[in-house]
Amino acid sequence: MLNTLRKGITLLLVLMTLALLQLQAQNNISSPYSGYGVGLLDNVTSAPLAAMGHVSYAMQHNTGYINFRNPASYAAFDSLSFIADAAFSIISSTLKTDELSQKTTYARPGYLTIGLPVTRHWRTSAGILPFSKLGYAILDKQEVDNIGKVEYTYKGEGGLMQLYWGNAFKLCKGLSIGLNVSYIWGRLSSIRTIAFSGENYANSLIDNYIHVDGIHLSAGAQYFVNIKENHRLGLGAVYENTAYIWAKENSLVLNYEGEATASTSYDTVANIIGNKGNMRIPQSVGGGLSYSFKNKILVAADVTWQNWSKYSLMGQKDSLQDAINVSVGVQYTPNPTSSKVYKRLNIRAGARYSTGYIRIKDTPISEFSVALGLGIPLKTATSQSSINIMMEYGQMGTLANDLIKENFFRLTFNFVLHEKWYQRVKLE
Repeated sequence: MLNTLRKGITLLLVLMTLALLQLQAQNNISSPYSGYGVGLLDNVTSAPLAAMGHVSYAMQHNTGYINFRNPASYAAFDSLSFIADAAFSIISSTLKTDELSQKTTYARPGYLTIGLPVTRHWRTSAGILPFSKLGYAILDKQEVDNIGKVEYTYKGEGGLMQLYWGNAFKLCKGLSIGLNVSYIWGRLSSIRTIAFSGENYANSLIDNYIHVDGIHLSAGAQYFVNIKENHRLGLGAVYENTAYIWAKENSLVLNYEGEATASTSYDTVANIIGNKGNMRIPQSVGGGLSYSFKNKILVAADVTWQNWSKYSLMGQKDSLQDAINVSVGVQYTPNPTSSKVYKRLNIRAGARYSTGYIRIKDTPISEFSVALGLGIPLKTATSQSSINIMMEYGQMGTLANDLIKENFFRLTFNFVLHEKWYQRVKLE
């Protein structure tokens, strides 16, 4: 029975990994703001923490989730257990201007992470996460003198992924440090077409695409102390270094007749390959506090500063600014030690605000969201697994200065597998 379960778990992890890898090739988002910088940042957080407003810096748990946002948190892993944390989301987004509205709904894997002990004071974790996403389509129709109707289209496709390996070490009671080494890779593609209504003109397509890959580091520290009986205070901090990611730019220019479809025949005009440079992902620093009482009430808050004004790609800057993110969250568990499942439910709520790292027409593209979540424990003799559900509603952008406002709703399903793989159950 145990071997069958492990085989099933292994198959699930492999399928989730393959699905996540497909994200860089298939992206169903539709947001013109994703055309700036590295695209829309995912800022992925483990689903239980996302339901608390994405707090993470001063959060750790031995069975309930893997907090990959602060590598120092791995030190809390159970010394006899294996943990897997995976999520899947359904997202509905509505783009609005003063006159138009467009709705998009899509589903995508969220992340896949695992964690396990190595020695008494050493824990490790690895996983695959989305880093950013790019996807938009804009159509501009014009009437040009002596030519006729001309259609300009602008499309963006792709995104970045990251594969991380993290390690945490317990230095002394309550104090731990950790380091994540991440490999970031992906493709960012910008496609432009111009199509004429007349028969004497050749339609053109220009595809500029950039492949990027490189190493990114993130270091963290956490300290927890019991200030009074049943009262616990946590402190956490994370620093992410400035990373120079290798980049290779390619350009493809094509001519075609009729509409651009999957069966269209193209004539290659130019294929330029090999313009090499780098993408500079700037540093960020964040800190957080958490407070818990009898493991029933948990309150946390985070603040993050990101130096996106220093971003560059192939030596070119973009319409970006430094960003500040603030998150607050709370969790309530009626009776953590009860034998009844409904009394061990984790009820979560949180909110998050970001000044945004994109600035257009001297207007920051800020973001605000609120979230609710529920954690359902699945405790057995050899497992403390759980199912988590998170609902998040948010807004991004503004209608001011003829810009676009985006409303989004995210429904996330999360499964945390916690299995005691280093000991056997004895029947007496």
